[in-house]
Amino acid sequence: MQPTAAIEAVLTVATEPVAPGLLAELLELPVETVESLCGELQAAYESEGRGFALVRVAGGYRLQSAEAYAGYVERFVLDGAPQKLSAAALETLAVVAYKQPVSRSQISAIRGVNADGVLRLLTSRGYVEEVGRDPGPGQPVLFGTTSLFLERLGLDSLAELPPLVEFVPPASTVELLEQALRPEPEA
Repeated sequence: MQPTAAIEAVLTVATEPVAPGLLAELLELPVETVESLCGELQAAYESEGRGFALVRVAGGYRLQSAEAYAGYVERFVLDGAPQKLSAAALETLAVVAYKQPVSRSQISAIRGVNADGVLRLLTSRGYVEEVGRDPGPGQPVLFGTTSLFLERLGLDSLAELPPLVEFVPPASTVELLEQALRPEPEA
């Protein structure tokens, strides 16, 4: 048995990323060996210019089409009608990703608008899920992102999200904005 061929066979039929620990268990090899074999496969596919790649996302490995051929795959799969998320959905998804676990009311407070409809959309698409309940009054539902969210962004874990500091303006800019938006005192 060739371990790399066995990895390929398992990943070919997997519908979700397969954890290295599970691959190691199936192949009866140490996890470090499986990680090394997957690294070799990744390098081989890339050097051979294959139409697919072995990637690590959401804590596991999966085979997916190579980025260079995304245009062809998109035309095949989407038939020219891509389903995009609205700006409101992306904002809500960002709040959930960075603040999770977070309640519906916390999301609405951060965004300044009711988030119910957008949360239903994100839940139905599989990007967000209920992860528990707040122990406080009313025990509101808490939301978090899913492994599908990580897959779609090509991340292995939430730790790979860019730091929020990169998106926050400096304090001097915030002060200028506050001054400009402050109402003029009446005479």
